This record gives sequence, C-alpha cells and structure tokens, in this order.
Amino acid sequence: MKKILSLGILLTLFFAAFSATKAKIEVPLRFDRYYNYDEVNEALKALNKAFPALTKLEVIGKSDEGRDIYALTINNPKTGEPLSKPGVYVDGNIHGNEIQAGEVCLYYANMLLTKYGENDKVTKAVDRNAHYIIPVVNVDGRYHFFADAHTPSSSRSIRIPKDDDNDGLLDEDAPDDLDGDGSITQMRIKDPNGDYKADPEDPRILVRVKPGEKGEYTLLGSEGIDNDNDGKLNEDAEGYLDPNRNFGHNWMPPYVQSGAGNYPFSGTGIKAVNEFIMNRPNIIIAFSFHNNGGMWLRVPSEKSVRMEPADIAAYDVIGKDAERMTPGYVYQPSYDLYPTYGDSDSQLFFNFGIYSFVGELFQRETETFKGKNEKPVQPQAQQPTEGRRGANPEETREQLKFSDYLTQGEMYTEWKPFNHPVYGEVEIGGWVKMSSRLPQPFMLNELVHRNASVVFFAAENTPDISMEVFDVKEIGKNLTQVRVRLKNKNGLSSMTADAFKRKLYTPDILKVTGGKVVAGGKIQDFRLNKVNYKESKPEIQFLAVPGFGVVEYQFLVEGKGEITIDYQSAKANDIKTTVKL
Repeated sequence: MKKILSLGILLTLFFAAFSATKAKIEVPLRFDRYYNYDEVNEALKALNKAFPALTKLEVIGKSDEGRDIYALTINNPKTGEPLSKPGVYVDGNIHGNEIQAGEVCLYYANMLLTKYGENDKVTKAVDRNAHYIIPVVNVDGRYHFFADAHTPSSSRSIRIPKDDDNDGLLDEDAPDDLDGDGSITQMRIKDPNGDYKADPEDPRILVRVKPGEKGEYTLLGSEGIDNDNDGKLNEDAEGYLDPNRNFGHNWMPPYVQSGAGNYPFSGTGIKAVNEFIMNRPNIIIAFSFHNNGGMWLRVPSEKSVRMEPADIAAYDVIGKDAERMTPGYVYQPSYDLYPTYGDSDSQLFFNFGIYSFVGELFQRETETFKGKNEKPVQPQAQQPTEGRRGANPEETREQLKFSDYLTQGEMYTEWKPFNHPVYGEVEIGGWVKMSSRLPQPFMLNELVHRNASVVFFAAENTPDISMEVFDVKEIGKNLTQVRVRLKNKNGLSSMTADAFKRKLYTPDILKVTGGKVVAGGKIQDFRLNKVNYKESKPEIQFLAVPGFGVVEYQFLVEGKGEITIDYQSAKANDIKTTVKL
C-alpha cells in the first residue's frame, strides 16, 4: 500500500511539473499555435516581465464569471507620459469563438517590444505613441471555447444566462458532445424520405435531392439530447448577449437588435473596456479584431448616417492601404455588410472621437487545394448542405481535401454510428470546432503579421504636429504681428471632423501668453493678409489640424518682451515655443 501511495504521489508531482512546464510562456511569443485564456494571460505577464520599462500590465475589470480582463500598455516613459502622446488602441476576441483576434493583439505587442531598439520604425512608434492592447475582451467565451466542446460558431456570447425557450429555466439545453471528441459536430439519420443524399464524389458530404429523387438522409442539426425533456433539442444554449451589440451608441433593444441585452453595458466586461477607453482621451485610432471574411470595416453601421468628408478621407488613408497589405480583404463601411446597433466601432467614433476599424480576419478561400490551371470554385446560390454554413458541394469538397492533405484530417470528424436516446441509430460527424472560422496553425503567422502591420501603419499615421513661427513683424502703434503655422505630416487629423463639429470634447488649443493679444484668428490668405479674427479672447484659438494639412494663425500682440506660444491637443503631441518681440 505504501508503494502504491508513493507511486501515486510521484505521478501527481510529475504531472504537476509537466503542467507547469507546459504553461510556461517565453518571449518572443510563438504564433504557430493558439493560446488558451490562461496562456494569453501568461503571455502578457511574460512580455511585461521581459520589458518592464516599456510596459504596464493591469487588470481592468472582471467578467460576468469573475475572470480577469487584462490590458497591456506599451509606452516609453523617457519620451513622455502615455496621455501626452497619440494613443493606439487594439482589442480582440470580443466574441469568444474568434480566437485568432487575440493572437493579432499578442503579435502586435510582441512585435513592438521585441523589435524595439533594433528596428528604427518600431522604435519610433514606441517612443512617439502610447499603445493600449486588450487581447481578450470576452474572457469567459475564450476560456470555454478551449475548455469545452463547441461548434466553430458557439461560445460566442457574453455568458449572462438567458431563457431562450421561455420555459422558466436558464441555459439548460445546450448541444452535447455525445461522442466525447471535444467538438460539437452534426447528426444525421438514414431516411429514404429525407431531403438529402450522399454526394457521389465524397459520401461525407450531403447534397439536396432533386424533385422526385429518392432521399437517403435527414439532417438533425448539432449533436445533443433533450436535456429538459420538452421535446426539443439544443434550444437553450449559453447566453445570449452579443458583446458587440451591447455598447451605448445607438443601442437598440432585442426586438430591434438581436443579442443587445436588457440595457447598454449590461455585460460587466464590456462596461470595463468602455471605461478603460474613456479614461484614455489620447486614443486617436482603434482596431477591434473579429472573424471572419477578410474585411476592414469603418463607421457608420447605418446607411442613413452622414459622415463628414474629411473623416472619410482620413479613414481612406488607412483603409485603402490596408487592402494592399492584406490581399483579398475589402475595405468598406460597416453598413455595406449589414446594419448594426450598439457596436463598439460606433461607440468609439461617435462617443470618443476615435477613428475606429473592425478587422474581420481570415478568408475561407485561402484554404486552397487547386492546381495551377484549375479554375476557382464558382459562386453558387447558397443551399443547406452538410458542412459549413452556406457551403456548396464543390466548395466543401475542396475544404475536405484541404483538411485531408494539409491538416492530416484534423479539421473533420468522420461519420460514426451512435445510438441516440430519441432518434435511435444516427451518425455523428462533421467539422470540428477548430475549423471553418479560423486559420489552421500553420497559416496563423502570416495572418497575424499582416493584420498587426496594418495597426502599425495606422500608428505611423497618427497626427504628428509641428509648429513654425514663420513671421514676426512690427506693424506700428506698439503692435507686433506674429504668424504661426501648424503642420500635420501624417494622415490622421488631430481630431475627427465629426467630433470638432459636434463639440464632443475640447478641441486643440493654440494659446499665446506673456503679452497682451489684441487680435487673433485663422489666416485665410497670409499673402493678402486675410484673417478671420476671433471676437473674444483672441489669445486662445480652438482648432484641429487635418491629416497631411496645414493651418495658420495670426496674432497682434501689444508691447515688447517674450511671449509663449503653446499648442495643446488631447490626441496629438503638444508643442511649446517662445518668441521675443
């Protein structure tokens, strides 16, 4: 007995040591694999430990199930405090199943930190900007996606219980992993009167029978049983509160917007993320990464909303080159996909004056199995076939070959018999959870690099303002004419045109102190001395500096001595200079 106990203790210690070794994350991070929720946190801690002078790691809030939501700030304190610099915000995994979004965020952080001091452009971006990174917004969803059996599309929502079938019970009838393979796949049953038959080229695929043709199968949906004995299967799964329909701007109730929740920010994690952003008014550009489809989406999410032309031009600076950096992606307004309410990008743009993008990661079309001269699959009308949502047989055949040849069959579970308590003899099989909506690990590195590079490109285009006093001239009567030029060498304005028009927050300020300013205003044409003078407090001018733009101001200052000219901006760099009169 003592020997058995000793052996048990040794095995326990061995497995504990093995688990600890497996959980250890080293810098630089790896991107040929996916990190589960705990490993994401360990990766952030590893980056923070490796680069303590450049990083701050903090828990910004808890999820509805009590898990920590981490944010990593990257900033060089030697070049200024974070709030004094243009802010770049990146988050991912707002939907729990969209795990590659978190990897893009980790890659961006890893790239900035490991290349700092080695790559001049990266070094400049870390010195000039403050970078705020939340890899996983929906921490409960990511945790359960890895820990539990799921379809590629489940574990998506905030896990606030909801009575989907109105029976007084909450989340009591989710799909079940009947065959214990770690994925929720599909069920089918042999049925001569069914609507489907096996595809003659690949019997794993079901195709609809033609009128008058004999059927072979009926599709039964996701694998599962009737857990609440109400005669229905899988009708009350976890949630559903869609975290990207729960933000405050233009929130609509569930009868208008599915998944909106009972009120804005009813998801505690969403509220914490919003407060994190709100407390960082220097953020000028933001990216929220999702999957899939290969898109760069910008506001508005409703076609009826009119955008200021200057803001569209600023978005185009990033979006048009983002298309080139991620081949096959499309840059477009969000409403071109479908209208949404209570989404994060609208919240950031219209409530905080942040240029916000949604990056929809991954394109199914990249999972190719084609010869050089073979024609691509031609689009067909969508029809319900076994396999991925909206797939047609030709597409599914290619997807299966991609799985067979390039992942050694890991994306697909072969059909196997199962004795179902309701249906009797059925077959279970189909696409596993780590398929369909996310790239396979061997494809991950290029995806995260290309998309993180778009964020980096946007950081390079955050406003960079220079100030030039280009004319100081005595004009008589103890007055000196002082002309100031503010120039933005980058593509993003110091303030969105929408925020400036609606007076969303205090605009940029150009202020003269140290002398009596008797007149001041924006120069319309300095050669013709055309100036739009401000009626009151001429020493203070409110403005925004457009992307790749110049603004000029003139002040008439009484007396002699030294004056200070101070430019202050919430989202751009501050500048101060002195002039002797």
